Amino acid sequence: MTTNYRQKIENSHVYDVAKKTPLEFQPNLSARINNRVLLKREDMQPVFSFKLRGAYNKMANLPADALKRGVICASAGNHAQGVALAAQKLKCRAVIVMPTTTPQIKINAVKARGAEVVLFGDSYSDALVRALELEKSEKLTFVHPYDDPDVIAGQGTIAMEILQNHPEPIEAIFCCVGGGGLLAGIAAYVKAVRPEIKVIGVEAKDAEAMTESLKLGKRVILDQVGLFADGAAVKQVGEHTFKLCQQYVDEMIVVDNDAICAAIKDVFEDTRSILEPAGALATAGIKEYAKRNNLHGKTLIGIASGANMNFDRLRFIAERAELGEQREAVLAVTIPEKAGAFKAFCRLLGDRNITEFNYRYSDPKEAHIFVGVAVADPKESAKLVNNLIAQGLPALDLSNNEVAKLHLRHLVGGHAPQAENEVVFRFEFPEKPGALMKFLDSMGHDWNISLFHYRNHGADFGRVLVGMQVPPNEQAEFAAFLQNLGYPHWDETQNPAYKLFLG
Repeated sequence: MTTNYRQKIENSHVYDVAKKTPLEFQPNLSARINNRVLLKREDMQPVFSFKLRGAYNKMANLPADALKRGVICASAGNHAQGVALAAQKLKCRAVIVMPTTTPQIKINAVKARGAEVVLFGDSYSDALVRALELEKSEKLTFVHPYDDPDVIAGQGTIAMEILQNHPEPIEAIFCCVGGGGLLAGIAAYVKAVRPEIKVIGVEAKDAEAMTESLKLGKRVILDQVGLFADGAAVKQVGEHTFKLCQQYVDEMIVVDNDAICAAIKDVFEDTRSILEPAGALATAGIKEYAKRNNLHGKTLIGIASGANMNFDRLRFIAERAELGEQREAVLAVTIPEKAGAFKAFCRLLGDRNITEFNYRYSDPKEAHIFVGVAVADPKESAKLVNNLIAQGLPALDLSNNEVAKLHLRHLVGGHAPQAENEVVFRFEFPEKPGALMKFLDSMGHDWNISLFHYRNHGADFGRVLVGMQVPPNEQAEFAAFLQNLGYPHWDETQNPAYKLFLG
């Protein structure tokens, strides 16, 4: 089997459409994890993914009569674009069955290559059933996204390029895993040519079909899969791919969504390119592997497998990247509901960068604050929590609490009829350490802060919404405070949104 796949890979027809992508050193990530990290930039392919290799190799090996009749596949993503491009090059008919939920940008990308798009069902499984029906009725050839020897061999050409470009020692090569075509092809070639190199698959948590299958020695079917890394979300791995991975893969690593978001940021900082979640799985696996094995000075290579990112996901990724890197702690802290307590709490945080602050008056005795703080590592988070508790402020670390990270941070608030004489102002703070303390220190009077919302968005200015209880006879002093503060500000006390949800 080894010789067979090595020959199939070395004789693959991929370079009519695929580029030999660069193997790039990642200086920032390498310095941070104290190992030499290189990325195989498959995100730089014409369809921004490695998938065109396998699709083209399969189609280029079809008999002339089969090619003349045309091909069909079911896909909502990268495989669809690979098949469409291959068909365009080979001048054959291509029918792509996509779920009706597929974003229009992906439908347009496939149509732009000249392929026919059939929208059917709500999921990939529905689309697959329809594709197999059309395969028979229209005598088309089905191009499987991963479970086909020619597809596997096409993906394996990535390993051939890596070993040609890097004859020096390599500790391990990391691949994202969905159905297993990429991992199987790379593993088969690496173990045939340089068996000392470890081949490691990386899956997303809640989509670890290969990990579970290898563990149990048989292909399992997951009840459901998480869709964040949708390019690698399958319920069952392929039959061919499973056998190859059983034989050649050294290890599997599973990472969560926060780790994937952190990996996307890591790659961006080194390349200024934005990988899709599945495309960053290998990088997340490299970091986990190096940490788990306390590795130093080794060469670790990851496949940057794709960059077909939906733009609307960027907000979530930016929100979670620091948590994934464990450089942000999310805390719930209880302080006394009295003037000056808020300022005293901020002083306890020291010179740490505050990334988020959510608070709304709700109780005359206690104030519950949701706060994000930049930290160096989880040890610093624990130290901060212990210090707050020692100062008599109950504190809870919510950094691993999904409800808090996904929902509560956006829901802290509500009406506070007890907050008498409340005025609400919107401020712009310069985004630098000490800006918040300057604001608090400028408050000469003990006006109680009844509402506070801030989130660091990486801009030059932080945008803050603040509610304060200012008695009518102190309005002149309050106006002087605003004047002396020097920060741009807007009175939002009469804002209808404030009155509707917070007033």
